[in-house]
Amino acid sequence: MGDDKDENIIERRSLRDYYIILRERVWIALPLALLVSIGLGYYQSRETPMYMASATIQFEKPEKVVTTQGVADPTITSEIDLNTHIQVLRSGNLRAKVAASFTPEELKILQEPFLKNPVPGAVPPSAGELLGSVAIDPVRLSLLIQITVRHQGAKAAALVANRYVDQFMIRLREQMSGINEDAVKQLNEAAERLRKESGEKDQKLQTYMKEHKLGTSLDVTTNTIKAHLIAIDAARTSAHLEVLRLQNEFSQVEAYQSSGRNLYEISAIASHGTVPVLRGQLAAAENLQSELAGRYLERHPEMIKITNTISSLTDQLNAATALAIADLKTSLSKARDNEVALEKDYALNEQENLHLRDLNTEYGNLQQEADAAKKQYMEVLDRKSQTTTLRNIENQKVPLHPLDSATVPGGPYAPNLSRIIKTCAGIGILVFIGVAVGLSFIDDRIKSAWDVEHFIGVNLLGIIPDLSGLKDDDKYTLVLNNNQAPGVESFLSVYSAVKIHSKLDFPKSILVTSTIPGEGKTLISCNLAGSFARHGKKTLLIDCDLRRPMLHRHFKQQNNAGVIQWYENGANLEGDLMSDPTLGIIKIGDNLSLLCSGGRSKGPTQILESQAFTNLLQRLKRQYDLIVVDSPPLGAVTDSLLIAERTDEVIYVCRFNRAYRKHIRMYIKALRRGRNEILGVVLNGLSPRRIEYYSNYRYYRSYKKYYGAQT
Repeated sequence: MGDDKDENIIERRSLRDYYIILRERVWIALPLALLVSIGLGYYQSRETPMYMASATIQFEKPEKVVTTQGVADPTITSEIDLNTHIQVLRSGNLRAKVAASFTPEELKILQEPFLKNPVPGAVPPSAGELLGSVAIDPVRLSLLIQITVRHQGAKAAALVANRYVDQFMIRLREQMSGINEDAVKQLNEAAERLRKESGEKDQKLQTYMKEHKLGTSLDVTTNTIKAHLIAIDAARTSAHLEVLRLQNEFSQVEAYQSSGRNLYEISAIASHGTVPVLRGQLAAAENLQSELAGRYLERHPEMIKITNTISSLTDQLNAATALAIADLKTSLSKARDNEVALEKDYALNEQENLHLRDLNTEYGNLQQEADAAKKQYMEVLDRKSQTTTLRNIENQKVPLHPLDSATVPGGPYAPNLSRIIKTCAGIGILVFIGVAVGLSFIDDRIKSAWDVEHFIGVNLLGIIPDLSGLKDDDKYTLVLNNNQAPGVESFLSVYSAVKIHSKLDFPKSILVTSTIPGEGKTLISCNLAGSFARHGKKTLLIDCDLRRPMLHRHFKQQNNAGVIQWYENGANLEGDLMSDPTLGIIKIGDNLSLLCSGGRSKGPTQILESQAFTNLLQRLKRQYDLIVVDSPPLGAVTDSLLIAERTDEVIYVCRFNRAYRKHIRMYIKALRRGRNEILGVVLNGLSPRRIEYYSNYRYYRSYKKYYGAQT
């Protein structure tokens, strides 16, 4: 039944449990959450500021113009007409016209945001690339069209939006009135000719630069060569100093070798590779040899073993020293080669710098020709733009007018600080909760009453506060001596819980064990026995940790008699056990006696699984109401399982944040298979603050204040 119960345990946490998880891990989760949220916020806030400007145009329904040739109706008569105009606004043709319409001053406004952080050697973007993002959207249930431009510059966004409106109106006028086709044709031909001429001269310049490997420009290449010369000169100096340093170290090694001095006085040898570790190991081995020489002869196995170890370490140290010298020699050779290579590189770059000076005049002439051809081409394009905008609009009415012009936005729409703050706050909260809860699933150590009762599936008998502030002489007799100290009430509450959960009447025996050493099982055993003795029960405390007995020290007694001595002297059960000198039962208080281990044993299982030990416990139960057995930890040895088969009930001690839940669960399952009655778990070593957070005793502080004067 116990195994089935253990297998069906399901982890269910309440909101209070999750609050405890967050509270415990706040100093890990909070910095990570702040780091992520602040980093994300900083990254998003560093985005390039974007500005948005919108212009609105409205179509009208002018009167129909009737002529002898037919009816000219330029109005919007259907949704198809409106969608046609929208597609024209979105077309690449209109975008090209808008790009070509900007004057040099206006181009500077468009280029200004991109020139704030220019990329070295990069060509400034063209007018078409500078238009930004343009969105054309109809206003629902109206004849309005909204042109929205998103750009890195505030003025540029308003300029592009208004220019779209202007160019679209010009296009409508051109459709209705026409333009001077001959002039446009001539300008197109001139523009094409100048474009080719500009391209040829630019290509000639690029070919010249490519032939002479000038990079993006002569100035850039010259500056690059100069910077490279400076860098090589610095590297050459560093390489020369490195050669001198290595030569000095190598000469020092040779001098030490020739004079027979200790090479480990040289830092390059003493700190190389495994030399420090091997020297430390050799020194430790020699110290150990000195200690063993005082106890053993030279042919003793331990002396032979340590001698072999010293010999092996000496060989390894000699090999490591030789390797250090070889590495130093190799480094010196490489440094010399590097110095020679840098000298050659410096000479080549110096020659290249002189060659670039000779090319400066011819390069300047080609650059001027290319700039002049490009300037002529731009002037023709400007005249073409001006010509195409000429209109005879005196008697021409276009069924369109701007409703709202785009204005310069007062601030960027991105990055949106309000949205960034909300996003970062949300992500920070998610990271905080995720890290804290995630760590709770990774960290399997026992921490709370929930771990005991819901995960392990046993009763929580009580919580013992951290008593590290008390003297060792006082800890183990707190209840027995009725000390007015913190923790006494906690042990009495464990006593009450044991009585409540126990199904057996007196006399009986209780085993106290734990998972690993240092969890306080001996402390619990002593004060639990003292609690029963204080309440009138004749109690015997037995030290069954035969490998490492401690009870006699805590009660300041000798360990000459006890379980081991009794067993080795024939395990006699005849007569009065209370006066048996081999057992040496000691009265240490009212109603409380102590049975020591009687020494130490490296193999106590022979004693613990013997019938004599079983009979001893049965006989002692006739003399005492309660036997409390202090045993070794289950995670270290299996002695406690043998003792558990011969006792009636088991109390399991767990120290806060020490043993793992899965191990405790496994050992309790093993105890249940032995048909033992598991009374529950005592959670030990919690501070008063953690007792409040990790247990269900929510009124701990109130009780402490109320009973503080008495406990």
